[in-house]
Amino acid sequence: MKISQRAQAIAPFLAMEFGKRAAALEAAGHRVIRLNLGEPDFGAPPAVRAELQRVAGSHTPLPYTGALGLPALREAIAGFYQQAHGVNISPERVVVTAGASAALLLLTAALVDPGDEVLVGDPSYPCNRQFLNGFGADVRLVPTDAASRFQLDLAAVQRHWSESTRGLMIATPSNPTGTSVPTAELVAICDWARQHGAWRIVDEIYLNLSDVDAASGQAAQTALAFDAGACVINSFSKYFGMTGWRLGWAVVPDELAPAMERLAQNYYICAPTPAQMAALACFTPESIAVCEARKQEFAERRALVLQGLEQIGLPVPVPPDGAFYVYIDVSGTGLDAMQFCERALQEAHVALTPGHDFGVSGASRHVRLSYAASQADLHEGLHRLKRFMATV
Repeated sequence: MKISQRAQAIAPFLAMEFGKRAAALEAAGHRVIRLNLGEPDFGAPPAVRAELQRVAGSHTPLPYTGALGLPALREAIAGFYQQAHGVNISPERVVVTAGASAALLLLTAALVDPGDEVLVGDPSYPCNRQFLNGFGADVRLVPTDAASRFQLDLAAVQRHWSESTRGLMIATPSNPTGTSVPTAELVAICDWARQHGAWRIVDEIYLNLSDVDAASGQAAQTALAFDAGACVINSFSKYFGMTGWRLGWAVVPDELAPAMERLAQNYYICAPTPAQMAALACFTPESIAVCEARKQEFAERRALVLQGLEQIGLPVPVPPDGAFYVYIDVSGTGLDAMQFCERALQEAHVALTPGHDFGVSGASRHVRLSYAASQADLHEGLHRLKRFMATV
């Protein structure tokens, strides 16, 4: 069988690959501390789980919904932007998708033509550039470092801009670093791109797990507050803890919604109906209170991890201010990131993710740790890493 060049060219998703290796060790009888995946250990809020049980037991036929999602869920998501961010958006701009990955799939298909240059920060979530490459984009990875919080800034965008640039993608807070783009910087970047006729995709999957903005003293702001023409991606996976439910959304300009609808109709018809129906319970005061309490728990886990890594002697160049990741510099160990992760898994039975997953710039010296695991697992994982470091 002839495999397409596209499939042959795509790189493995190393976070998942290390997960497979961890599963093999567990099958052999070892207990592995899994700090490789960004998967909250809480699960969906109780009211959402109860609603799914009700839906499943109601003998409802559960037919396809419209390609853009249940109208009630689109309205609830629009209401969430008003409640959480004070931003009014029309439900007609909300596209409910089969996970945030499907939102990116639709946006990439709607916006990218072969040869279009797209600026993406390095490091960044690997699937973002894989989608772009899959539709023929010329992905231009823009190196970032600790000085820029491992994020794009306006100066970097301007340096790497060319006549072929058609768009840019920004994730704030970011996977793998957990760092955010300062609001003023994001405004400047979006203004520059808009003035040059380029689209903006802003990945806000971790937005509601952000710290309060230090400058304004307010909750971190969505890009829609200052750039109505931006295309924003979000998900039920992180803040609401619903990774396996495969439910996300995008907010797009009015003129883009019909194209998104046609693409969704053809690519996957609609997001899962039971998940959509149950997700309506995410936006009750009860569920929001649960998620806010979990956000505080993540802050406690972050403090635990940062203190533990400092004691071990593994520096974090930029402490995160959102999401649930730390980006560790392992260059002082004499190992590159891949070697460090392979040995940590085999010798300490701690699963991490090498920086090679996230780009090129600084990849060999950085490792991502996810603190989406329980505090008990984090304590144990740090204890094992301390013993491992004594052998390096």
